[in-house]
Amino acid sequence: MAFEKQPFLFSALVGQEKLKTAYLANIVNPKIGGLLISGPKGTGKSTIVHSIITVLPEYEAIADCRFNCDPDHPEKHCTLCREKENHETKRNKMRVVNLPLSCTEDRLIGSIDIEKLLKTGEKKIEVGILGEANRNILYIDEVNLLPDHLVDDILDAAASPWNTIEREGLSITHPADFILVGTMNPEEGELRPQILDRFPINVKVESITDPRLRVEIVKRNLLHENNPDKFNELFEADQKSIGSIIVKAKRYLPRVQIAESYIYAIAEACGELKVDGQRPDIVIVKTSQTIAALDGRDDVKPGDVLLSAEFALSHRTRDGGLLGPPTAEEIRDAFVKYLKKAESSGSGSSGTKKISGDNAEIDKDVDSFLERGRDGLEDMEPDDIEVKKKRMK
Repeated sequence: MAFEKQPFLFSALVGQEKLKTAYLANIVNPKIGGLLISGPKGTGKSTIVHSIITVLPEYEAIADCRFNCDPDHPEKHCTLCREKENHETKRNKMRVVNLPLSCTEDRLIGSIDIEKLLKTGEKKIEVGILGEANRNILYIDEVNLLPDHLVDDILDAAASPWNTIEREGLSITHPADFILVGTMNPEEGELRPQILDRFPINVKVESITDPRLRVEIVKRNLLHENNPDKFNELFEADQKSIGSIIVKAKRYLPRVQIAESYIYAIAEACGELKVDGQRPDIVIVKTSQTIAALDGRDDVKPGDVLLSAEFALSHRTRDGGLLGPPTAEEIRDAFVKYLKKAESSGSGSSGTKKISGDNAEIDKDVDSFLERGRDGLEDMEPDDIEVKKKRMK
């Protein structure tokens, strides 16, 4: 049995708070559709992507379905599940499915064992990566180096979201509803604008320069390598807290309301920035609602919209491709102007109906996590591991 290295814990990551917020938003609300992470080598992009494994939630699936079909949505069943009437169910833990750069088209899409079909009549399916990724995360490292024909297949599946395995006249269709996560180093080549546009949100990571935080990263990595049991024990409480945040945010999300004036503000700001199409507007609304849910609120605030706009617009070309992506300052200036207009009209977040109940428990869990993403890292202790050790004694 091959030894599998334990992933780094999500709660033990130092810095990159905006990236963590964007990643969690996609887990809570898969309808956002995915995330592109760009940045120089050595900034921990791949580590962050795989660390989410340690806090991913479970979902209900049909027990004998290799495509993880959802028992509660027959309209999303694969061809094989539709041929059966009664289905037993099981609990699956959401996971990260890796797509190697050396992947073949058959491995991506899947195939059918024709020889077995002819001999026994049994439909033996070789499930492709798109099938494995259904209801999971599809991760592409160095997405800018992936062959164009594979990128096109992935984007077609993501847009549907379905995939069809065909061979010798036999066709099997299955859902391919995944969260697409890609990482890239811009120094190794850019993505085509058509591909960039299909990533709903983008976070650009930079090397951490604060010596205190760099020391903390070294200490945590050494502890993870040399004493993984102690490492797990040290961050166990934080792991459970983040898992609880995800579960609670999923429950909150359907109740989160956004004022119509904010939607107008989003549309006006995107128009002023000459953003192409309406997809970014939709992404900003969805992401804003999800950030509010992560924060334990049932209404969207201006800060949620500003952060979501940065995620959704920082990688998009404009004016029919004639303009490059807007800067963070351009995004902020445009959105602050129209959000202030929405607030002054008296129909901002204060006009949104609030849900009943005590939010204190959720607020307590979430505030310390998300506020860093908005306010920076000034409140972070340089010797966090030592603090945690003392707390455990």
